[in-house]
Amino acid sequence: MTWVIALMVIIMLAGAITVLFVESHVSAIAATSAVSLALSVLFVILQAPDVAMTEAVVGSGLSTVILALALFRINKNHGKQQSEQNDA
Repeated sequence: MTWVIALMVIIMLAGAITVLFVESHVSAIAATSAVSLALSVLFVILQAPDVAMTEAVVGSGLSTVILALALFRINKNHGKQQSEQNDA
């Protein structure tokens, strides 16, 4: 059981470091989701299923969707600004 906890901690550390140094926003969102999923598994191992479910739904699901939608809106608005600058 200890090796599973150590593995989850290593996955979370790797994901956090990936978020800091990756250049792609999509990769950063995926790494954030992976950290949250590993934390959910860790909560299950620590016998806190209610906290694990909340972390999985909010951390992995909702946060990932919100970040992806924000990235989509930023790219959409950035494209409009570039086309307006090219027209001017």
